[in-house]
Formats: sequence, structure tokens, C-alpha cells
Amino acid sequence: MANVTTRNGVRIEVDRELCFGFGDCVDTAPAVFVLDEYDKATVIDPDGATIERIVEASQNCPVDAIIITDADGHQLYP
Repeated sequence: MANVTTRNGVRIEVDRELCFGFGDCVDTAPAVFVLDEYDKATVIDPDGATIERIVEASQNCPVDAIIITDADGHQLYP
């Protein structure tokens, strides 16, 4: 599982075993997520969108492969 932390302390985790490469996260937040050479989501810029947009991108993932946690360790999604 890859994880990246934003400037304001929100952590973005991508469970690469769950990711099927649908790309819905990329469609929602293309400055934050890309599909790599294995068609798995990866974070390229954790500060490339608002937290609300990043949470929306994780909500759009059909397999819930993106986990968003706030600075206090509380899960924002899923």
C-alpha cells in the first residue's frame, strides 16, 4: 500500500492490490492521481486538489482502493 501525506496532514493511501485501474480517481483529480505502467493508481501530487476533491476521487473508486485519513488519524473515506 502506497501512502502520501498532504501539506495539511491528510494522508492518501492507495491499496494497489485492490486497484483495478478503472481511472475514476484520475478523471476526478488528474493533478493528484495517475495510472502507472501497471494500470494502478498512484499519487503524483497530494496537494494538486482540494481535500474535498481528493475525497470525491476516493468515493468514485468502485473498489474503495483509496483511503483518506485526516491529520488526527480519523478516516475520512471510506
